[in-house]
Amino acid sequence: MGAGVAGLAAAAALRRAGRRCTVLEAAGRIGGRAFTTRPAALGGALFDHGASWLHAAERNPLVAIARAHGDALRDADTIRTWRSFVGGRAASAGELADYDAAEARFAAAMAERAAQGGPDTSLAQAASALPDDPWNATVLAWEALIAAADADALSFRDWHANTLEGSNLLVAGGLGRFVVRRLGAAAGPVVCSTPARRIEWQRRGGVRVVTDRGTIEAGACIVTVSTGVLASGVIAFDPALPPPTQAAVRLLPMGLLTKIALRATGEDRLDLPPRCAAHRQVAPGEALTVFNCWPDGADHVIGFLGGGLAWELERAGPRAAEAHARAELRRMLGTRADRAFDRASLATRWGSDPFIRGAYCYPGPGDAGARLELARPLADGALVFAGEACHPTLGGTVGGAFLSGERAVRLARFCDRGKPSALATFRPER
Repeated sequence: MGAGVAGLAAAAALRRAGRRCTVLEAAGRIGGRAFTTRPAALGGALFDHGASWLHAAERNPLVAIARAHGDALRDADTIRTWRSFVGGRAASAGELADYDAAEARFAAAMAERAAQGGPDTSLAQAASALPDDPWNATVLAWEALIAAADADALSFRDWHANTLEGSNLLVAGGLGRFVVRRLGAAAGPVVCSTPARRIEWQRRGGVRVVTDRGTIEAGACIVTVSTGVLASGVIAFDPALPPPTQAAVRLLPMGLLTKIALRATGEDRLDLPPRCAAHRQVAPGEALTVFNCWPDGADHVIGFLGGGLAWELERAGPRAAEAHARAELRRMLGTRADRAFDRASLATRWGSDPFIRGAYCYPGPGDAGARLELARPLADGALVFAGEACHPTLGGTVGGAFLSGERAVRLARFCDRGKPSALATFRPER
């Protein structure tokens, strides 16, 4: 269930093992939160609405898949430059050096805090022990943006376990298209536009899934939908999920990362070079907005914002996100930024997508064990959950989703040598 990265990885693993399976997807496309288009609003430029990078490339299984097929990969960190602003001016060399030093102190302090053990706290509380520094708030806001949740809502233990090291690679043509092209082909046919309504998971001999188009009977069911969808109750479980599993769903709420693309009206590029990332120094408690400027020479910038601010702006509508992005650019570059763009070309709205309901999940303080609890198989493997929510060290990434999908296959009942293979049968209702 679900044809995002986890579901496609699970289906491909099953087919390699010679098993039959049916892949259901509620939306009208595959790929889930990996989704690339060429929107007319951006003049046909490539745009990754969701996942963009192959994080932690040295341990990301999708990197090997890309290289095996000859897909071009680029190191996002080496082709990108950075611009930092203090107030309405570019940061001085001394200020940039201070910023680098603050990042190093933050990393060292958080590593020491993790090594000490003790009760789980919020990331914000762990960072409060740092000595005063004008860049601390910016460093902390960066981490919150990456996690798509506010620092005071994040489990420090989970945040530290999921800190991404190594390279961040870009796939030529967009990550969403890569997922469709490579993972979709390996997974085989997918039944799209078919939401599941009920999963009967303690039946003799297997499970039964009731959909709008009929029922499916199989030896086991791997569920890869987001925790936002699970928490919404649109899928009923019969019998109800065990209390620990229900709690895990509740303790893994969805964060939100929003992208706002602003297209330039003329030739003014605001003295920002192609592929540069621009942001400003923020005050304590303030959210950070980062702009990816002129990607691959395109005529737009993409603003990234996350956490509570992203949810607030999405609820207020796309015009609110546009206004915020414009205000941020104005604070960095002055009124010249107002003249450079004519409209908000595009604003993502993952929180409003009924098949996703957010960007990726996070546990709060004290709830770091929720990922492993959700990944625990039920009924001897008749029901297994998978996805980015279920990976303990690559949560929120396509690499984590892929590995979780493959792991779910190993845990599912139909891969137990002592039990019969799963033969999924689809019976459309009249």
